[in-house]
Amino acid sequence: MSPGGSRAALPCLPFPSFTSSFFHLEMGETSRAAAPGLSSSPSPPPPSPRSARSLSPPLGKGTRDITGHIKAFYNATWFQRYGQGLGPAPLTLLYALTVSIFALGGLGGSLLVGVLVERYGRNGALSRSALLVLLAGGFMGFSREVASPEMVIIGRSITGIHSGICLSVVPLYLGEIAPKNLRGFLGLMPSIFICLGVFSAQVLGLPELLGKDRFWPLFLSVVVVPASLQLLLLHCFPESPRYLLIERNDVCGATKALQRFLGSPEVQDVIEEMQEEQRSLSSMEMASVWQLLRERSLRWQTLSVAVLNAGMQLSGIDAIWFYTNTIFENAGIPVSQIPYTTMGTGAIEVVAGLIGCFTIERVGRRPLIITGFCAMGVCSAGITISLLLQAALPWMRYVSVACVVGIIAGFCMGPAGVPFLMTAELFMQSHRPAAYIVGGSLNWLCNFTVGFIFPFLQMSAGAFCYLVFCGVCLLVALYVYLIIPETKNKTFMEISHIFATRRSVLSVPAQLIGMRKLDGYGTLESSSLEGSGSSLP
Repeated sequence: MSPGGSRAALPCLPFPSFTSSFFHLEMGETSRAAAPGLSSSPSPPPPSPRSARSLSPPLGKGTRDITGHIKAFYNATWFQRYGQGLGPAPLTLLYALTVSIFALGGLGGSLLVGVLVERYGRNGALSRSALLVLLAGGFMGFSREVASPEMVIIGRSITGIHSGICLSVVPLYLGEIAPKNLRGFLGLMPSIFICLGVFSAQVLGLPELLGKDRFWPLFLSVVVVPASLQLLLLHCFPESPRYLLIERNDVCGATKALQRFLGSPEVQDVIEEMQEEQRSLSSMEMASVWQLLRERSLRWQTLSVAVLNAGMQLSGIDAIWFYTNTIFENAGIPVSQIPYTTMGTGAIEVVAGLIGCFTIERVGRRPLIITGFCAMGVCSAGITISLLLQAALPWMRYVSVACVVGIIAGFCMGPAGVPFLMTAELFMQSHRPAAYIVGGSLNWLCNFTVGFIFPFLQMSAGAFCYLVFCGVCLLVALYVYLIIPETKNKTFMEISHIFATRRSVLSVPAQLIGMRKLDGYGTLESSSLEGSGSSLP
């Protein structure tokens, strides 16, 4: 079995994911709360950026008010410097840069993962990453005092780098310290705390709390609180035993870490399993991204990671927020109550994430991710139909609300967390960091692409734009059904063996082998593959 245990693993992991997701929403990311306000233009600028309340565009309440306050600050600062305010187009461009720089920072952070985890370890990389948030929080918290929009943008980019690092290293660390019977449960914990981070930002962004003009710098700098907790708590937990033994050949350190994680001195069987993996990798060095992409024996695993991570962002989960406020308003919800309704969708994310977390070890990875993508595909089509028909059929507006809830719930139950978990499970120790670089880079790149392209797609295709996301979701679900095996309760060596035997099977005519379903889900059964080994050339 793999090392680790839930007792020690659970407390140390919430804060990296919580910090990343809280900041991802609190600025009003392109695809969520900020998007509806990007086209709004402020009033003429006042003489001081500290008195910009009157400039806030009519963006509604909650996090959208934060968007208006920041745009007003940009406009007032520009007026103070150059004697004239920003026009609608330059202001939108400057704010779009502020929003998108987070995703670009995340892409940069994901590219640093391999170097950081190899040099500092999993725990060490997370500890050093937390320092970036403290720096970013200082930039954003004092930006209004020094009248510098550049400090907000710099803070955004630094926090994006932190998020790119954490969203790869956290599931990597969890996957290596968790026993195989809890690997799925712990692997989905980051997605739970991402949902909690989003929900917390929605609550704090209400006008009754930090959603007022004078509080927005404090609102942006609140990320230093979970980052500080992360920095303190990570020192209470040991380094990944797999990293210590397989990569550092530190048997003594790995044994102590295992004993601490498992709470038992009897860890010899786990040490032997890791040493077996170490011997199988004795002739290999840690693979680079280029080596991973060129490795033919890992092409199915690499392709699967690419499909899952790209599909997560191209599924339309972010783009759905472009229409959310309009959908809620058309359903008869008063404009003043929409922020609280949106907060309710955040609560739905948390509940759906918990359902996935507590059922993954019972039903497996494949059913969760297939069901999630299928539900998202069907609901995306439902939104298109409801938007087209709601003028003729008023009750269709309620169907659109139900479809929004269905997309959010379907995403959080499986596609939100399983791709990160399976990235750890599909690769051995030597190729795992490179796999996270590939998956994380694709994830952030697709996130940026959707945020940048969707407004133009929506303008050209209207309600039909959601059919694109419907097609992506159904294609990803089909790929998982046909290609990716179930990894529940399997060691990393066993998972690697399943792919190795599949490659041998796929190299001979189908009539020479027995094609059977794995656990009834439509992929090759490992036992049948082993049994057919004698017939292979």
